[in-house]
Amino acid sequence: MEFQQQVMQAVGMIRTQYLGYPNVGVILGSGLGAFIDYIDVEHEIPYSEIPHFPVTTVEGHSGKLIFGKIGNKSIVIMAGRFHAYEGYSPKEVVFPIRVLKMLGVQQLFISNAAGGVHPDFNVGDLMVIRDHISFAIINPLIGPNNEAFGPRFPDMSEPYSKTLIAKGHEAALKLGYTLKEGIYFGVTGPTFETRAEYKLIRTLGADAVGMSTVQEVIAGVHCGMNIFAMSVITDIGIREEENRITHEDVLAAATEAEPKLTAIFKEIIESL
Repeated sequence: MEFQQQVMQAVGMIRTQYLGYPNVGVILGSGLGAFIDYIDVEHEIPYSEIPHFPVTTVEGHSGKLIFGKIGNKSIVIMAGRFHAYEGYSPKEVVFPIRVLKMLGVQQLFISNAAGGVHPDFNVGDLMVIRDHISFAIINPLIGPNNEAFGPRFPDMSEPYSKTLIAKGHEAALKLGYTLKEGIYFGVTGPTFETRAEYKLIRTLGADAVGMSTVQEVIAGVHCGMNIFAMSVITDIGIREEENRITHEDVLAAATEAEPKLTAIFKEIIESL
């Protein structure tokens, strides 16, 4: 079955349960699921019930689509995302992005947990992603292009909307939060980077590194979405002490920073 047919089957099933047209989509990263508490939920659909939809296998990702409203804005939330390290192909990782687009999403908000490589970053910092480096992941657009989703050669000069980034800084200022801004380096995982790799990533110009987001953004840009993404810095990659990084530590740091990220996302969405 062709990819487009699979997408439309998934959309068709969702339409049997929810008839709204959400303009805003939100992808929640590891430990950042509490955003759901801030919306008026109208309907939920587990990923396992949607045809061709992957199923998340990672702790900190619940695995369902949640439809609702923030103020007068219709919104759909992906509570749980998919990663290459789970064994999913690039097309499977971005399958939900295509579905969101066909449901009506134009503004896409993405959160993630990331390792800081900028020397001024600390655990708990929030970093607005200004740009990314994708060389260490497989581009999800490799293969035959489907013009129904986007052009063969999409321009990536502004993958993250400058307008939404400005709104993010305005929201943080209003709320009294400090935001960092930087470049995100995408990797496959599931290993955390070696010390030499962290140093290389910093040398190449990145400020943070993580195992998600980049493929989703490429697919989102391909189909014409405006994207805003933010990282919670949950660990520090370049460090002198002999400490180790665990997924539990990442989840704990993300959960602690989550109220700030949630408040900023909510403020931007309400301003749209």
